[in-house]
Order: sequence, then structure tokens, then C-alpha cells
Amino acid sequence: MHSPKKITFLGTGTSMGVPVIGCKCDVCTSSDPRDNRLRTSILIQHEGHNVVIDSGPDFRMQMLTHHVDSLDALVFTHEHKDHTAGLDDVRAYNFIGKKSITVWASERVEQALRNDFHYAFAETKYPGVPEIQFERITDVPFSINALSFQPLEVKHHKLPVHGFRISDFVYITDANMIPSETWPKIQSPKVLVINALRKTQHISHFTLQEAVDIAREIKAEKTYLLHISHQMGRHDLVSEELPDGVEIAYDGLTIEVD
Repeated sequence: MHSPKKITFLGTGTSMGVPVIGCKCDVCTSSDPRDNRLRTSILIQHEGHNVVIDSGPDFRMQMLTHHVDSLDALVFTHEHKDHTAGLDDVRAYNFIGKKSITVWASERVEQALRNDFHYAFAETKYPGVPEIQFERITDVPFSINALSFQPLEVKHHKLPVHGFRISDFVYITDANMIPSETWPKIQSPKVLVINALRKTQHISHFTLQEAVDIAREIKAEKTYLLHISHQMGRHDLVSEELPDGVEIAYDGLTIEVD
């Protein structure tokens, strides 16, 4: 019998988070905790193992908030800072586990991480720098313990980004186009998680309606929207507009998938 996977939304906000610094809009001043959004990331827990997809600037606080005391691997979708800036904080897991942390990344993303965190890969390392072991993401499925990841290539304007299918769970963040070769890989999931930045058009993210249309087209049983901007509107008001089976995710939301 397969044990379910526990998925925790560590952050559901766009690159600036919500509230946005200096903004006094209805969303940024909302008293609803669901309108407070850290940068997008999820935690997958399965059979005693912890895997995080993307470690943005809020990674440390997200790990503390959810009491994540061990980490088996980090998986990166792409190299933008709102998804990578927290990588340095894997040092804590180096100390706890007395081992390097496995980081899954495409060749391009690995090079960006090596550039951004150059001190961790220097020939002569300063004491206490992050200890990282890279594994390569291509278009070939890979496994982390008992979790099998099917990479899904999508486009974030012109930038290639990886989404992932893990059994009946499909995760796509930072995208505004799904290539024709990816469509067959995302059909009929029990759970779809997809970015929906705002209601109006954007150069590199799906809109609310585009995300809803994709969910309908691939016949997702349940859909959660994330990477939400303050321009989307308040969580409670937008939620009233959504069709059955579609919800806006919020920080701290936890679901189970087979």
C-alpha cells in the first residue's frame, strides 16, 4: 500500500512577496493571514523524507515555521533569485546531518548557482560554507528516495523552467507557455498546482483565467493556484469567483496526494 505524500505550501507569493514594501493597497494592508505571501516554495514529505522545491529569500523562515529539521534534497525549477536566494541556509542541514545536501538542477541553473554562491565552490573554502552535491535535471525522470519526478519543460517568457509531475501531482510555477511536447505529460492529474499571477495579462506568467483554462483542459481533479501577486486581489474575494475544484493556495496550506 502506498503512503500518501504531504505537500505544504511554504510560500505562495510572487517575487516581491505580499505585502509589497511600501504598498498600501487593500491586499497589502489586509488583516487576512491568507493575504500574507512569502516567496513560492513547497515541501514534499513522504515516508520520513523531506524534499523542498526552490529555496527563495524566505527559505530560512519557512523551514523554522514548519519545523523542518532534516532535508533530503532541494530541487530547483529555475535560477531567478526569488527561487534560489536562500540556498546558503542549507548550511544548517549540513551541520545537523553532517553531510552535504543534494541539489537537483539543470545545467544552466547549476551554473547560475555556482556563480551566485561561488564561495561554496572555491578551491580554498572559508570554514562553514554550504556543502552541496549537484545532481543533473534533464528531460529524464529521476528519483529522490521513493519519489519519482518527471521533469516538465515550460517557458517563463523565453526562459526554460522545469515543472514536475510526481505520480498524480503536477507542479508548474513561473510559466506562461506549455510546449506541445509537455501537454501529454500533464494530463488528468488528481492535483495540479500552477502559477496565476494576476487577472490581467503578463509577459511571463499565466493569468488567473489562463490557469483555470489549463486546469479544465487537462482535466485536473483539483487545482491550487500560487505565485500570486497583490494585483490579484484579496484572497476571500477572488475565491468567490473561482469554479468548483479550483482554489488559491495560501502559505501554510497542507494537502495530501497519493
